[in-house]
Amino acid sequence: MLITVERILTHWEQESESTQKILDALTDESLKQEVSPKDRTLGRIAWHVVTSLGEMIGRTGLKFEAIAEEAQVPQVAREMAEAYRTSSAAIVAAIRAQWTDATLNEEVDMYGEMWTIANTLDIVIKHQTHHRGQMTVLMRQAGLTVPGVYGPSRDDWATYGEQPPEL
Repeated sequence: MLITVERILTHWEQESESTQKILDALTDESLKQEVSPKDRTLGRIAWHVVTSLGEMIGRTGLKFEAIAEEAQVPQVAREMAEAYRTSSAAIVAAIRAQWTDATLNEEVDMYGEMWTIANTLDIVIKHQTHHRGQMTVLMRQAGLTVPGVYGPSRDDWATYGEQPPEL
């Protein structure tokens, strides 16, 4: 398959929309939800997703506005969701302005390894997917409605007037 900026952006926009749905469903109270005191809270995981955009994609040399990795974790869920929305839009605009299809094959140093820029974006997307999974479990524990991502969630079935498939 030919890797192009347009294909990368289509994939990014689909996946970032899913991440945005999860972030938009968080509440201020849910940010404190944890698996254990030794693990990240739901809010800390969500903020990590937001700040990792600048940290990881910034290593490619792409210039865009993003939240610094060391930025303090907000206590307001809406601030996290808006920060992600803004950073994601800035990434898309910057890719359109700064990269060509050839750029995607350039290699950059990522944590001591050489990765193509296309691979880096793929890893960033997978990184978000990994953390979305963690967040949805914590959202269930916090009593939140979990939006469907790759299909309807249990909560979505009710909006369709149907019962979810049996366990």
